[in-house]
Amino acid sequence: MEYKEKYKEWCNNQLFSEKEKEELESIKYNDEEIKDRFYKDLEFGTAGLRGIIGMGTNRMNNYTVGVATQGLANYIIKEQKQNRPVVISYDSRHMSKEFSREVALCLNGNGIKTYIFEELRPVPELSFTVRKLGAIAGIMITASHNPPEYNGYKVYWEDGAQIVAPKDMQIIEEVRKVKDFSEIKKMNQEEAIQNGYYNIIGKEIDKQYKEELKKLVLNPDIIRKVQKDVRIVYTPLHGTGIKIVPDLLKELGFENVYVVPEQEKPDGDFPTVSYPNPEDPKAFELALKLAKKVNADVVLATDPDADRLGVFSKDDKTGEYITYTGNMSALLIAEYELSQRKEKGILPENGAMIKTVVSSNLADAIAREYKLKLIEVLTGFKYIGEQIKHFDMTKKYSYQFGFEESYGCLFGTYARDKDGIAAVMALCELTAYYKSQGKSLWSQMIEIYEKYGYYKESQVSIILKGADGAEKIQQIMKKLREDEPKDIDGRKILKIKDFQIDKIKDFVNKEETKTGLPRSNVLYYELENDEWCAIRPSGTEPKIKLYVGVKTNSMKDSEEALKKLTNYMKGRIEE
Repeated sequence: MEYKEKYKEWCNNQLFSEKEKEELESIKYNDEEIKDRFYKDLEFGTAGLRGIIGMGTNRMNNYTVGVATQGLANYIIKEQKQNRPVVISYDSRHMSKEFSREVALCLNGNGIKTYIFEELRPVPELSFTVRKLGAIAGIMITASHNPPEYNGYKVYWEDGAQIVAPKDMQIIEEVRKVKDFSEIKKMNQEEAIQNGYYNIIGKEIDKQYKEELKKLVLNPDIIRKVQKDVRIVYTPLHGTGIKIVPDLLKELGFENVYVVPEQEKPDGDFPTVSYPNPEDPKAFELALKLAKKVNADVVLATDPDADRLGVFSKDDKTGEYITYTGNMSALLIAEYELSQRKEKGILPENGAMIKTVVSSNLADAIAREYKLKLIEVLTGFKYIGEQIKHFDMTKKYSYQFGFEESYGCLFGTYARDKDGIAAVMALCELTAYYKSQGKSLWSQMIEIYEKYGYYKESQVSIILKGADGAEKIQQIMKKLREDEPKDIDGRKILKIKDFQIDKIKDFVNKEETKTGLPRSNVLYYELENDEWCAIRPSGTEPKIKLYVGVKTNSMKDSEEALKKLTNYMKGRIEE
């Protein structure tokens, strides 16, 4: 059906309210807007839904959310698991609370019990709660760090991790079978509450979640020793972190925690930032201003659903605040956790560390140092969660640490998704530990580089919006595959890994092998001297992503090499 016909059908649909029809009427002379809203259905992909809020088939609204939930309910019933509940949480975005209510009542209408948080709560707490309550699934209403006009819908399964193959495609198939909004079943909220289907949870789960986190602290005595000296600035960027972080740090004993007042209150407009992404140094403007005022040791920011963490820390030599990439902050935590576990004699012989294919090779060096099995997975923390599940089942490896370059890590098994709350806690512990030794976080980061080598990475996103942008992204990937390079900016290519066709071309040994990972639209170039680059379309945003990594013997050399290689690869993509 053409987009104009779909638009007319929606305008005449009797299920829609007058307010919803007025929104559709307001764009009747804007063909470009109509096309963008109706040129495709908002796809329920392997990460769930994510899109701009509004009326249309390519938008987040009660109807597209309802179709996704009915499809999920049909799958749960097909698997004969409807006797187990579903947990629902949401963040501070516009319509998050409303969508979560629609999700619950749809599941209730299908005879499935739900537990819904009383207010917004973080992603990692949802992951924890799914397993704690023995739920069959969890649903998080969030668009993570996207701009304010977006919202999304992430599905977790009984292990607390986001859905993976083959379950993801099986659920997608059930969602696609729902062809009409009239198929969406719903129960009246009052009836759902009376019959025990619609249940509110909150503070008791918060307490249990925080207790699990506190078990991970390795040096509580050192925190108590320097608790009056450590100064921490934290911002939830108007999101869910505010519900847990301040209380958690207080309970651990930290006395000087300063929450950025302008960003403390949950607000879906995210009025103090262009978009709430802790990967962007611009999001730290207010936090850094406060840090300088209170002479903070560390500055921390979580995104709206609090699974990602951004970090600045003070250089004790210059007094300046220095930003960390996701690779840097994660591996700073990893080195501390692993070294302390080894020192305390609690690092198991069958320990394993997991990273995504576009994350830093410094992880490989750290894994070798602590004799851990290093496992690589595709981009997406759900694949790390999948590995933890395998470890639980087979007992072959003991999970020690997992991370992805996009500012997410996990160092316990209480949850199965990245946890920005736990990362805040860890970095505050690290700050206390190294302060007790007369060091800053930054001086410890430099010691890590001196120990292993100066590994540096960058990530560049090229935004290409709309139908034309989606087509352009596909053309770029097609051209890169067809025009296979002999070298990259003079650097010898050792291997090309094409995850879409499950093939590794090894130019050193002159052989071809399989990647051994699920198919994904990713191209990876392994270069000489431990350098590499990778290209992939984003799975959640209208952009193509470039990743680059280098290793040298000094900070200056690594920064120069990184800049040169990044510019070269960016030129190849944009030519």
